[in-house]
Amino acid sequence: MSRIAVIGAGVVGMTVALALQRRGHAVSVFDSKGPGEGASYGNAGFLATELIDPLASPASLRQAPRLWLDPHSALALPARYLPRLAPWLARFLAAARPGQVERGRRALASLNGAAVDAWRRCLADIGAEHELVASGYLQVWASPRGRADARARMDALRRWGHEVEWLEAAELRALEPGLSGKLSHGLHFPGAHQVRDPYALVRRLAEAFEARGGELHRTGVNRLAPQGDGVRLHTDDGVRDAERAVVAAGAWSHRLAAGLGLTIPLETERGYHLTLPGHGQALRRPVGSAERRCVLTPMSCGLRIVGFTELGGLALPPRARRYASLRRHAEALLHDPAGLGEGAEEWMGFRPTLPDSLPVIDVHPDHPSVAFAFGHQHLGLTQAAITAELLAARLAGEPPVLDLAPFRVTRFAGRRSAPREACRGRA
Repeated sequence: MSRIAVIGAGVVGMTVALALQRRGHAVSVFDSKGPGEGASYGNAGFLATELIDPLASPASLRQAPRLWLDPHSALALPARYLPRLAPWLARFLAAARPGQVERGRRALASLNGAAVDAWRRCLADIGAEHELVASGYLQVWASPRGRADARARMDALRRWGHEVEWLEAAELRALEPGLSGKLSHGLHFPGAHQVRDPYALVRRLAEAFEARGGELHRTGVNRLAPQGDGVRLHTDDGVRDAERAVVAAGAWSHRLAAGLGLTIPLETERGYHLTLPGHGQALRRPVGSAERRCVLTPMSCGLRIVGFTELGGLALPPRARRYASLRRHAEALLHDPAGLGEGAEEWMGFRPTLPDSLPVIDVHPDHPSVAFAFGHQHLGLTQAAITAELLAARLAGEPPVLDLAPFRVTRFAGRRSAPREACRGRA
């Protein structure tokens, strides 16, 4: 049994902490916020296992200029952040090479294909199976011009083993009466799952963790210092020692890695949501719009509308027009959009995104006392439980059930000498 510190109390950090705890380790979690109060608070609540295409691809590059110029589109690159973003964009362009895209697709398919079963095991272990709902998922198109794209997507996903059904407009309305009658066609994923409320889910994980003797420390970790056969954590409340540490600090993880001699090209994908407390029954299942690139999910806390890929870092304030765009999308997609602005919760959070759309699931090449689980972009909820199982097995020295080579921390060849004083991290 080891004393292990997990840095980050989001959905990835808490599932990792529980997975290590199940193996008999004494685990402590460190975060400047409470469990689930970061990016996990506001996600779409949907296990998007069908999203196996990396964000960087020839198709996405062709679409990028048009999306960037559309004020209501899902892509935003704030002009004042572009100089800082340029090195990351160069890596993103390199990741769009066809061979790299195919390797990334295989890696994402392997993680996503194991995601639901891993969540079932995680939740069954703590008696919280009810948090996962076999909801199904709809992806819809408003324009008949999208028929070819929808057919191509259906055929491609079927080749990867996904169950996908084609629906015409009348079939969409019959399956989901809450949708607008102006839609053309859609794809139904009957095997898809969602959670009832992602924030409530992470709090449930934390409660189970504490009930089994785990410790939650509400303090930030600024630096890690491997020493001997352990690691020292420099926190806002002083120094703590552990035998091992796992960096699962989301969009701040690369700062801690930098203090350990690793240069990680991580950027922040700023995600926006509207949650409408009085509209939780407007839909029966999550619905994604292919053209509008947003997802509407019915939850116990209301109807949530999530969208946007805004690469704008950690410091810029939220952009108010994003919430107006989300409301505009919801009004166009719902059969009865009356009252959508009443009592709406507006939120923006930070998703950690790497140029190749793959997370880091690995151990430091020079300091085996430090491991990493971060960079899941907009698939953190989907991939959290399987990431936890894979990392816990790796730390136990067991053969991996999936190929972990695509998720290694050194794949960007960013190695340098660790500075005396690391850039301040946050967890």
